[in-house]
Parts: sequence; structure tokens; C-alpha cells
Amino acid sequence: MSEQIQFIVEKLNQEPFRKNYNLITFDSLESMQLLQLLNDVLGEIDPKHAVDIREELPEQTAKRMLSLLGILKYKPPGSISDLSAFRQGLVTGSKPVIHPVLHWLLQRTNELKKRAYLARFLVKLEVPAEFLQDDTVADINKQYEELMEAFKNLHKECEQLKTSGLSTAEIRRDISAMEEEKDQLIKRVERLKKRVETVQNHQRMLEIARQLRLEKEREESLAQQKQEQKNQLFHAEQRLQRAQLQLKEMHHAVVDSKPESLMKKLEEEINFNSYLVTEKIPRELESKKNSAYFLQKVVAEPAMSQSDLNVLEIKINEVNAQINQLIEKRMMKYEPIDSKFSMYRQQASIISRKKEAKAEELQAAKEEMSSTEKQMLQKTSQAHELEGSEVLKGDEFKHYVNKLRSKNTFYKKKRLEIAEITAEYGILQRTEELLKQRHEAIQQQLQAIEDKKGISGYSYTQEELERVSAVKSEMDEMKGRTLDNMSEMVKKLNAMVAEKKASLAPVIKELRQLRQKCQELTQECDEKKIQYDSCAAGLESNRSTLEQEVKGLLEECVQEESNYRYINCMKRNLEVQLQRAKEEMKAYVSSDPQERRKAIREQYTRMILEQENLGKKLREKQKVVRESHGPNMKQIKMWQDFEQLMECKRECFLKQQNQTAIGQVIQEGGKDRLVL
Repeated sequence: MSEQIQFIVEKLNQEPFRKNYNLITFDSLESMQLLQLLNDVLGEIDPKHAVDIREELPEQTAKRMLSLLGILKYKPPGSISDLSAFRQGLVTGSKPVIHPVLHWLLQRTNELKKRAYLARFLVKLEVPAEFLQDDTVADINKQYEELMEAFKNLHKECEQLKTSGLSTAEIRRDISAMEEEKDQLIKRVERLKKRVETVQNHQRMLEIARQLRLEKEREESLAQQKQEQKNQLFHAEQRLQRAQLQLKEMHHAVVDSKPESLMKKLEEEINFNSYLVTEKIPRELESKKNSAYFLQKVVAEPAMSQSDLNVLEIKINEVNAQINQLIEKRMMKYEPIDSKFSMYRQQASIISRKKEAKAEELQAAKEEMSSTEKQMLQKTSQAHELEGSEVLKGDEFKHYVNKLRSKNTFYKKKRLEIAEITAEYGILQRTEELLKQRHEAIQQQLQAIEDKKGISGYSYTQEELERVSAVKSEMDEMKGRTLDNMSEMVKKLNAMVAEKKASLAPVIKELRQLRQKCQELTQECDEKKIQYDSCAAGLESNRSTLEQEVKGLLEECVQEESNYRYINCMKRNLEVQLQRAKEEMKAYVSSDPQERRKAIREQYTRMILEQENLGKKLREKQKVVRESHGPNMKQIKMWQDFEQLMECKRECFLKQQNQTAIGQVIQEGGKDRLVL
């Protein structure tokens, strides 16, 4: 049953209901609220039922809900076999009836929505057999059944199309796009064929172009492989640098540390871990178990109303008051000799609380340090994946910025040059196209002349021979120039190497001395830095301990001050109450009747007597009204009958007057005719 209620609460807290219930608030709902909740769920399934049940009679509500549940094919549980008992429970909003209905509805909401939608069109209207004897009614009923069958078939087809995942609009768009691309490709292929067919030896040129394309693709793949190998080399160098730095840091840590300090650190860690294992974690585990036990007891108990909660609060206040009294008695009973022990106990409790707080802070600091280390490792790995280098500092960063500025100016100059070159390239390309067109026209004229003279192909052969001879002469000149350039380059390089060696010899000597001095200074700087860090850590720890002590003392001071104020307020309240009680007792005991009338007891007794007298008078009046009710009603009935009788006489009198007037008119008309 608890799982059923939990499922109902979870579903009602989700869309589209969003009721924000928990188990206690849901279990404390009244019958009308439960019925309204059931009606809201039914209204979500069928929008026609989204009404306020306070605006209709309980019988109408029950009839409407039963009809919808029958359409949805709900069957009551086995414990409610009698339909009249189920109907009565639905009218009164009984929890054993409403909860299973809600559970069943919320389990299959989407399915029931579909069923309710189909029920509007597929629930057949029962026509009596005597009405079907009429031909018109029979034809309309037949059309109604045919439309119902057509709706069933269309709905099945619609569901199949929805589940198939195909969209006709998308398919049509894809087909039209593919047809357009096909037409464009066919046109381009035809244009290229026409352009190529006019060129001589086009098959050989196509083959050469194909080979050129393959070689370019191969060149691109080789360039990509070269770039990948460069990146791998760069990453390997970075990993090597990081490993060297880590090794250097580890060497420094090993050199500066001693066995005594390492043993001390290990002992501190062991003590801290043993404190966590033996004291802190078992205490927290015990508290968690106790809280879980109490929560299970609370869940197992039945739902409590507001009155039960008020009773429990009163009991809790009484028990707290008894505890405070016992503590005061105990403190008064203690002798002065035990005051020292109480002080030591307080100090011990304060130290234990501080110890627990420090242990929690240390645990939180360790968790924070581990999380920051994980984040740092993630960030470094992401930076290395993005081919990022180490962070620059100081002069290196300034040098890097100056380098970027110089590169930026150089980039702008080259960009202007590229723009000029692209403009010139456009002009030259247009010139080339014009020259090619003129060349083709001249070639056609020349071919026509050769065909007339009977020497076709002469100009093409002559051009090929001239081109081959020109290429050969150019190759010979290039070979000669490259040999000369290579010999001159070798001589220049040898001379430059000798000059650089001579000029760098004294600089290298100075650099060695400076490197040795730099190593000494860095070693001294690291030692000073370690000393500074240790001193700063000690001062920081002392400062933090002092701050914590001050904070604890301030908190104790604030707590004591609040206790003092609370006690003063309670004292004032008690004094006021005591004063009121004394005044009441004085007025009640006083012999003066005026003073006694001012007492609250006397005032309430007078009010009670007045109300009793008023109630007595009202009961007597009610008795008189009840006794005279029957005769009065009979007299009213007689007066109503008398009124009807007089009304009837008045109507008869009016009718008689009308008839006599009509007879006089007829007689006067007859006399006139006789005179005529």
C-alpha cells in the first residue's frame, strides 16, 4: 500500500499536475479534496471532465466518473466486489476506493488518453429495435456504422505511419533536391564534353590530368603525415620536459627532507586516520543509524493530523521543562568541591568539539585539495590535447607579445601585397582568356588554310619541335646555373661557419661562467624559498589557531548573552502573569461587590448566565413555532384556495359581461335592419 501511495505522489508531482505533495500531505487529504484530485486526473485524460465538483451534485459526479471509468475498462479490485459499495465509496471519497483508481489511471495515462479519444467516436449508440423499423432511421444508422468502420481503418493507418518514422514532406524535398542536383551534373558533364572534344589529343590530356590529380592527393597525404609526425614529436618533447621538471622537484624534495620529518608526517597521518576510524566515523555511523531508525518508525506510523501534532508539541515542551528542572536541581545539589571537576569537564568537552571541528576541516581541505588536483590534471590534459604550451611568465611573456606585434605588422604588409597580387592576377587572367580566344581563332584559321593546301598538322608538329628544343635549352641552362650556384653556396657557408666560430668562442666562455653562477643562484633561491615557505606555514598555522580560539570565545559569549536575554524575558513574562494572578485573586476574595464584578471569573459567569437565558428563550420560541406550524400551514392553504375561488369568480363575471355586451350589439343591429 505504501508503494502504491508513493507511486501516486511521484506521478502527481510531475507534469502536468505539479501538486508538490509528500506522503504525509497526500495521506491527510479530505474526501472532497481526494474526489477533486481524481476528477483532475480524469480531466487530464478526457478534457470534458475538467470541472469543479463543488458545482454539481455528488450523484452526478459519481455517475459521470463511473461512466468514464466504464469506458476506460476499469475493474474494481477483488476486495470491492459489490458495485454498490464501490459507488458509495466513490460518492463519499473513501481512500480504499480512490487510491487504487488513481494508481491504475496514473500507470497508463497515455494509453487511457488514446482510449478516451477513440471512445468519443467508437462508442456505439444503442437504437431501440422499434425505431429501426423506420427506413430513414435504419439508413442513418447504417451510414453511422460505415463511418465508424472508416474511422477505425483511418486511425490504424495513421498510427502505422506515425510508427514508421517516415515523413512525406521530407521525402519529397529530398527527391526534388536530388533531381535538381542530377540535372545540374548532367548539364556540367555535357558542357565539359563539348569543351574537351574541340581539343586535340584530349584522351591523352585527360590521362595526364588524372595522374596529376593522383599525385596531388598523394602529396597532400604525405604532407598530412609529416604534420602529424611533427605534432607527435612536439608532444613527446613536452612530455619529456614535464617529466624532467617532476624529476627535479622530486630530487629537491628528497634532498631537503629528513627521515625524522618523514616519520613525523607519517605519524600525524596515522593518528588522524586512526581518530577518523575509531572515533569520528563510528559516532557518525551510529547517529545515521539512529536517525534512519527514527525515520522508519515515523514512516511506519499512520498519518497524523494537526491535533496529534499539537499534542506531541505540548508533551515535548513538558519533557523539556522537566529536564531543565532536573538540571537546575543537579547544579544546586553539587558541592563547591565539584566545581573544579565541572570546569575540567567543560574544558574537555570544548577541546573535543574543537578537535572534531578541526578533523572535519582537515577532511574537507583534503577533499578540496584532491578535487583541485583532479581539475588541474584535467585542465593540463585538455591544454596538451589542444596543442597548448606552458604558461609564459615575466620577460618571456613580454618577448612573446613583442614578437606577436612584429608578426602582426608583417602580416598586414603581406596581406596588402596579396591583395595587390590578387588584383593583378585577375587582370592577367582576363588577359589570358582573351589571348586564348584569339589564339583559338587563329589556330582555326591556320588549320583551315592547311586543309586547303593539303598539309594538315604541319603547324602543330612545328610547334611541338620548337617547344621541345626550347625546353631542352632551358634545362641545360638551369643545370649549369644550379651547379654554379651550389659551388658558390658551399664556399659562402664554409666562410660563414668559420666566422661564426671565431666570433662565438669568447661568448661561449662567458656563457659557461654565467650558467654556473645561475645554477648556484637558483639553488640558493630554492633553499631560501623553502625556508620562507616553512616559516610562513608555521605563522599561518599559529594565526589560524588563534583565530579559531577567538571565534569560539566570541560564539560562547554570544550564546551566553542570548541565554541571559532569554532568561530575563521569561522572568518578565512570569512576573506579569504572577501580577495578573494576584490581582485576580484579590478581586475574587474582596468583599466589595464592585471589585468582585471586575474579576474575570465573575465576568465569564455573567456571560454564561446571559447565554443560558438567551438559549432558554430561543428554545421556548422554537417550541411555540413548532406547535403553531401545522395550523398556520392549514390556514395558508385555505387562504390560497379562497384566492383561487375568487379569481375564478372574477373571470366568470368578466366573461358574462362580455357576452351580454355582444348580445346587445346584435339586438341593436337587428332593429336597424327592421327599420330599413
